[in-house]
Amino acid sequence: MSIEQNLSMWTAQIAREFSLVQKNVDALAALLEEGATIPFISRYRKEMTGSMDEVMIANVRDRLEQLRELDKRKEAVISSIEKQGKLTPELLSAIAKAETLAEVEDLYLPYKPKRKTRASAAKEKGLEPLAEKIFLQKEKFTLADFAATFIDTEKGVQTAEEALEGARDIMAEWISENQEARKKIRELFWKEGVVSSRVLKGKEEEGQKFKDYFEWTEPVSKTPSHRMLAMRRGEKEGILLLDIFPNEDDSIATLERQFVLAANEQAEQVKLAIKDCYKRLLKPSLETEVRIESKMKADDEAIKVFCTNLKELLLAAPLGQKNVLAIDPGFRSGCKVVCLDKQGKLLHNLNIYPHEPQRETAKARGIIKDLCEQFNIEAIAIGNGTASRETESFVKSIGLPHKILIVMVNESGASVYSASDVAREEFPDYDVTVRGAVSIGRRLSDPLAELVKIDPKSIGVGQYQHDVDQLKLKQGLDDVVMSCVNSVGVEVNTASKELLAYVSGLNTSIAKNIVEYRNQNGPFKTREDLMHVPRLGEKVFEQAAGFLRIHQAENPLDASAVHPESYSIVEKMAKDLGCEVKDLMTSAELRKQLDLNQYLTDKVGLPTLTDILTELEKPGRDPRQTFEVFSFTEGVNTIADLKIGMKLPGIVTNVTNFGAFVDVGVHQDGLVHISHLADKFIKDPNEVVTVQQKVYVTVTEVDVPRKRIALSMKTDPFAEAPAPVKSNKPNEKKKPERAKPEQSMEEKLAMLVNKFKK
Repeated sequence: MSIEQNLSMWTAQIAREFSLVQKNVDALAALLEEGATIPFISRYRKEMTGSMDEVMIANVRDRLEQLRELDKRKEAVISSIEKQGKLTPELLSAIAKAETLAEVEDLYLPYKPKRKTRASAAKEKGLEPLAEKIFLQKEKFTLADFAATFIDTEKGVQTAEEALEGARDIMAEWISENQEARKKIRELFWKEGVVSSRVLKGKEEEGQKFKDYFEWTEPVSKTPSHRMLAMRRGEKEGILLLDIFPNEDDSIATLERQFVLAANEQAEQVKLAIKDCYKRLLKPSLETEVRIESKMKADDEAIKVFCTNLKELLLAAPLGQKNVLAIDPGFRSGCKVVCLDKQGKLLHNLNIYPHEPQRETAKARGIIKDLCEQFNIEAIAIGNGTASRETESFVKSIGLPHKILIVMVNESGASVYSASDVAREEFPDYDVTVRGAVSIGRRLSDPLAELVKIDPKSIGVGQYQHDVDQLKLKQGLDDVVMSCVNSVGVEVNTASKELLAYVSGLNTSIAKNIVEYRNQNGPFKTREDLMHVPRLGEKVFEQAAGFLRIHQAENPLDASAVHPESYSIVEKMAKDLGCEVKDLMTSAELRKQLDLNQYLTDKVGLPTLTDILTELEKPGRDPRQTFEVFSFTEGVNTIADLKIGMKLPGIVTNVTNFGAFVDVGVHQDGLVHISHLADKFIKDPNEVVTVQQKVYVTVTEVDVPRKRIALSMKTDPFAEAPAPVKSNKPNEKKKPERAKPEQSMEEKLAMLVNKFKK
């Protein structure tokens, strides 16, 4: 089958799976094949895709890749069976119609080259005819006598019982390779399978961080990703023993219903073969399969959480172009201070020692005051690490003008940046402390522009990111960064090559070429000038141009998200109204006179025209929120300052499946368990909170030695939990309760608050 035929089949399947129009999926597949990026397609090819958003486009892209991989596996399986001379038209058809990898592998299993097995050894002894006759369970004969006819001392069959044992080995392999049997047991694993973990003997003390999973049991279908990944990590580190399987009796009964056909001696042998098959072959095989698939599901969920958090962090409100003084706080080593201009250029750096042990407070006050006057400082950024609250209090005590903003900045990942090749290239003459402080200051001005320089995994907004599939994680995070960069747009004359590299259609080398061309020839005056950059051809220009901004361009549209391919439409609009393009961009009255239906063509529909009109209203609009100053509660600087019942402002630093972590300014984030995020039931924490969101929380539990803080966002966090509703159904059979494990420490902290009263 040709690639075009395969692609057509895949798009038809995807259209069914996602309830999409096939012609839109076909168009999307063609665009992806041509190398079009997700941001470009979602923004500038809406007519072709039926206005699919970035999430749906990514889903289709990923599903296409899955189907490609499935097709490759089918080809390999067919080739292998064909070489054995065992490929029948029926088998070929079954493989071609298989929709999952598991189906393909089940069909291939009987033909898969194997190392020597107990069944193959029994076949070599000539016991297959015995197995076939027993498996049919039809004829009446004396089993012992018939089995005795297969005794062959030369082949190693000494007794009738040995012959029967070999026959059972052969039948066990037949049962294991039966597609229907595997499907039924696979379904049982997912529907009734239980995840059980227990601590290995002698590992109790070493594995204290996995204490919550020393005795843990729950349905595999309901195990959340963070628990699955935690248990797997415990197993990997040699602390836990992990099992996933359904009830053994239920599994064997399922197989018996399929393979036991009579009530005779042969049937009893089949039953023995079934038990052996399940314990020795099916159970290990399918447990491995379920482990792999459950890990993939856990990975997908964890990556989804990471991506959601990263997006919120990248799109955090920027302060904008201001003269910034940034401080990387510290005690013994002092505080590193840097001064940056409106473009983030480093102007000055030094150290101050306002804290113990030097305590040069008066001298440090004078230095900060002088720097603010000398460099016309408009905002002070303070990293939220060690000594941050003490440094904030010190700065506020100086008596600086009220117009100077004092802002705490999340410095997660700043140390990674400061030691990176990017930082060394940018600041070859400065050490890591200067680079780290510069990163803190730039994050205040524009979080997105600075955070793209750091490996997203180091930003600290994920859960178990080192345990998940790293290729999937990278693609997911790259998708998010690209989406954020392109939704905001990039000023081509000031952007770093790291930021430019995430623009649709560009890559690291072309971004570097843009910066070098800019340095050699001065600022770009028009978008068309980009075509002079080496390796930036027409295709790249098509993908990138709409996301690159030139704010002082000759053509005002070059500062907008209107794509150059649509300039002629805007020019026609202006001509029809008898005005200039710039008038159309500044006059709401003129725009109201437009009838978009007059500009419809075969290629340009209302979605694109509506986007153009929206962009003309606010050309180059930054979609990020307006910056708001946030302050922690004065006098609450360490975990020891916290008291039960305190109500505090905080910033959400991470959102997980089980709740949200909140910074309340004490150097240790507290956890708001999912059950305490709202007064109502919450299934997904993202329904209520996002990273960087400002919230008010109540302290409900403090464990100073273990540095654990439990918080609540409920109106009454100490109210008794409502009693469970009892069923009124008569004679309702109560399900036996599974062994419930102790909750994880994070979950337990938030739940323990019900023990306390105001």
